[in-house]
Amino acid sequence: MPSTATIRAACPHDCPDTCAIRVTVENGVAIKVQGDPAHPPTHGALCTKVSRYTERTYHPERVLYPLRRSGPKGSGRFERVTWDEALDDITSRLDAIAARDPQAIVPYSYAGTMGLLQGESMDRRFFHRLGASLLDRTICSSAGGEALAATYGGKIGMHLEHYAESRLILIWGSNSIASNLHFWTFAQAAKRSGAKLVCIDPRKTETADKCHQHIALLPGTDGALALGLMHELIVHEWLDDDYIERYTEGWPKLRERALQWPPERAAEVCGISADEVRVLARDYATTKPAAIRLNYGMQRVRGGGNAVRLIAILPCLVGAWRHRAGGLLLSASGWFPVNRAALQRPDLMPTPAPRTINMSTIGDALLHEASAGFGPKIEALVVYNSNPVAVAPESPKVVAGFAREDLFTVVLEHFMTDTADHADYVLPATTQLEHFDVHTSYGHTYAMLNEQAIAPLGEARPNTQIFRDLAQRMGFDEPCFRDSDETMARAAFEGRIPFDTLLRDGWFKLPIADAPLAEGHFATPSGKCIIDSPLFGVPDHVPNYESPASTPQLAERYPLAMISPPARNFLNSSFVNVKSLRDIEGEPLVELHSADAHKRGIRGGEQVRVFNDRGEYLCKAVVSPRARPGVVNGLGVWWRKLGAGGTNVNEVTHQRLTDIGRAPAFYDCLVDVQVAGDMRP
Repeated sequence: MPSTATIRAACPHDCPDTCAIRVTVENGVAIKVQGDPAHPPTHGALCTKVSRYTERTYHPERVLYPLRRSGPKGSGRFERVTWDEALDDITSRLDAIAARDPQAIVPYSYAGTMGLLQGESMDRRFFHRLGASLLDRTICSSAGGEALAATYGGKIGMHLEHYAESRLILIWGSNSIASNLHFWTFAQAAKRSGAKLVCIDPRKTETADKCHQHIALLPGTDGALALGLMHELIVHEWLDDDYIERYTEGWPKLRERALQWPPERAAEVCGISADEVRVLARDYATTKPAAIRLNYGMQRVRGGGNAVRLIAILPCLVGAWRHRAGGLLLSASGWFPVNRAALQRPDLMPTPAPRTINMSTIGDALLHEASAGFGPKIEALVVYNSNPVAVAPESPKVVAGFAREDLFTVVLEHFMTDTADHADYVLPATTQLEHFDVHTSYGHTYAMLNEQAIAPLGEARPNTQIFRDLAQRMGFDEPCFRDSDETMARAAFEGRIPFDTLLRDGWFKLPIADAPLAEGHFATPSGKCIIDSPLFGVPDHVPNYESPASTPQLAERYPLAMISPPARNFLNSSFVNVKSLRDIEGEPLVELHSADAHKRGIRGGEQVRVFNDRGEYLCKAVVSPRARPGVVNGLGVWWRKLGAGGTNVNEVTHQRLTDIGRAPAFYDCLVDVQVAGDMRP
């Protein structure tokens, strides 16, 4: 008789949905993953990607044993070694570097798993105790996250489920069908009940197809649109003066600024019509409850932080927060009571604290020589939960840095990614089905538990265990390096999330009011929304680094703005090697409007080069109404080695940072496109 069990799990990926999963295990083998129908945000559904999680876990190309490089960096040539051989050599090499200056060792990780344990626990303790450089983890959301915190005091917002009751929903900078599926189901419920859905996005996404209206603004002009809306709210007296007076600080200065943005000015900057600004302002002010689902795509430009601040202020101006189905959601992660100091132990760091390396400028950092301002040259890099050779901006510099023969690189991975190809050692890490973890969410308000469903395949080990092993060999004898995963999870939640409930049910709903900001209660010292920030002043529209308006001479050479949103069936660079998903995507492509394609003699299906002074990206052209005139959509993020000529879209992005949050401006990028082989200037 087969032995069958159902295990509670949680999706670990960088997505706001953080789905509850039920894993069916038969004789020790995971045979099915399904959404948990009892979990309100998940309600039984999984995205195309995660529904194939067993295919990813049992992938024939899984890294299952420690590997040591046996060929040139980037060649992908490795030999199998034992764990003892790998760990002994790694710690010997790190020890020698640390004896000179531990800051020459840099960790590099992000959200390959969002789990509190496998993502940010024993690893942080290890690097803090070592005295390694700190990493500024900015590559995805820090512009919007820090901007929201400067305005609301934290990353807080609406409850996901209440969007079903909204009468107007602005889906701003989000292709929800692809990247926030469970929000979309609530938006669809609202639509069936008569709500109007408006998509604000430079690209005509699958989500835009299903909305009543699509406003195709130019990349990086979201702040200008918000100011134009504010202008209309003021001149038509559509403001909730009582809410503004009671629960905001600094409105008079912003009011004066917004009056300088009539619809005609905002429309000219945004590349839309003045009537679109007027009608959107009227609808937003007069439809109640009105809600905004803001996502992180719109903050990946120079002025992304200011734009988030301006949009986050809008619900306060019309009193949308008075309704539980009104307000805004960018991130809910600030609601969760997590003691990250107990989890990560920053007290283990030396004094003064080590330098900080920004992950978004890793290309420049790896090529930087030692100096008084920079500190020691980077001699060692330990990469986990990330694939920087594929995902970091301006990849020609990133590749050059990783190719340094004097750089010692260790990568913890499931697969031989572009980054793993450049490693000296690749250590096999477990997938979500093979380890224990706990999760918060940035898209809903349920804490989540992930039970281990199956034994680790091959010799794979959890991240937590790998860093325990390294700590033991480095001679770190503090008791915290012997903490179990469950001990760390309990310490992180400090009893404020009942752990026994998590163990029993798999999740716990945070006790947050239905309309949490109806009477202020923002997470700021005053409890009010901060409009005039002590750090950032009054928000304003900040033009792109690169655009026809801000850099006309550059635009003469590279007249097309490029954004690089994710391909629907990938999640950043995860799942790119899952054949069934890659078959759906087909191949790397760039979408062009017919007018831009015709001007360049480009036909759909042709191989083209997308290029600027930083590099060139080879891919297939698709002439599509999804691209607006003057903007091309380079869908990513493909592994470089799976793309034409070993390139991907980050060949042409730059390393300049956002106005707030020190984040990359991926969507602030000018390019041109030519048929491949056509080298005309």
